[in-house]
Amino acid sequence: MTLLGIAVLIVGFVLRAHPLLIVLAAALVTGMAAAASPGADPGAIAHAAVTTLAAFGKAFNANRYVSVVWLVLAAIGMLERCGLQERARHWIAGVQAATAGRLLTVYFIVRQAASALGLTSLGGHAQMVRPLIAPMAEGAAEARFGPLPDRVRFLIRAHCAAADNIALFFGEDIFVAIASILLIKGFLEQNAITVEPFALSKWAIPTAIAALLVHGARLALLDRQIARAMTPTILHQEPRA
Repeated sequence: MTLLGIAVLIVGFVLRAHPLLIVLAAALVTGMAAAASPGADPGAIAHAAVTTLAAFGKAFNANRYVSVVWLVLAAIGMLERCGLQERARHWIAGVQAATAGRLLTVYFIVRQAASALGLTSLGGHAQMVRPLIAPMAEGAAEARFGPLPDRVRFLIRAHCAAADNIALFFGEDIFVAIASILLIKGFLEQNAITVEPFALSKWAIPTAIAALLVHGARLALLDRQIARAMTPTILHQEPRA
């Protein structure tokens, strides 16, 4: 009876079903079959199914296959469906001094400072860039130049993603308890070089400042790039009545 789980695996793969569903079904069948014997109490079979599901839940939780991030992404998706991106564009369009480069510079500083304090989850592409930062940067450019062609829109989105990546990469090493610092320390110790985590994080500060200056200059040039790309579009626009 307990070999029925193997039969479920074979049938599932032949039918090209989802692998996780196949494994779950095979585990349930195996657990229930182990409890099913001639004259067995139906309650014992149900208890075996519940026990199998509990074991799956414990394994998923212990190995972090289920994370609160997925719940956050679902909430962000619902907010986007309700008009989060449109509201972000509309709000930033009302700020006269806002440009795509200035907005991303502010986000870069905030993201890097938060990462230096160990708060690496405050930003991110899915949580922050896609639903808020990219629409706001596009809205700031649209408020100055009007509708954006795809080439300019994708340029802005690329800079949004780059600002998040670079700020996180060069900011998180300042935090002494980050995984990258521990990885560097372990690698150096394997090569007979002893160094304290605090020393590594301290020497990450000049690198972070250099990254801020270099990428800040790139973001300052971004506004000029957008202006040059949009100048032919503005010249060929028909005058409004």
